[in-house]
Amino acid sequence: MTMSYTPPKHIVSAAVTVLNEKGEILLIKGPRRGWEMPGGQVEEGESLTDAAIRETKEESGIDIEIVKFCGIYQNVKQSICNTLFLGKVIGGEPTTSAESLEVGFFPVDVALSMVTHSNFRQRIEDSLEHTRHPIHVEFNQ
Repeated sequence: MTMSYTPPKHIVSAAVTVLNEKGEILLIKGPRRGWEMPGGQVEEGESLTDAAIRETKEESGIDIEIVKFCGIYQNVKQSICNTLFLGKVIGGEPTTSAESLEVGFFPVDVALSMVTHSNFRQRIEDSLEHTRHPIHVEFNQ
């Protein structure tokens, strides 16, 4: 008798703290979670960095270059792995989309006060704290 094997199903996402030449942070205002950094699920056959670049363009109209990998946050209970990158603007114009009601660049302290989900705010702070990279956080939620 052979046992069938079902591979685990994980959700993998990529989010980016994007900085412009003035050191301001790119935020999008989503319909469900309010202000946050751009990001979303990695598609099959897509690299983490390509997903981060694509999601940023789709949600904000901004073209970015990935500067560095900052860390990973694993929601063990829900089988979700969120990767975090730091990016810089290389083109595009802030443009809303189906996923973003508003888009803009904000000074760091203002941006942090606008992000109401505490774990999103923590991730922005983590991405800006270069001495702590790479970050590895596991949690059950």
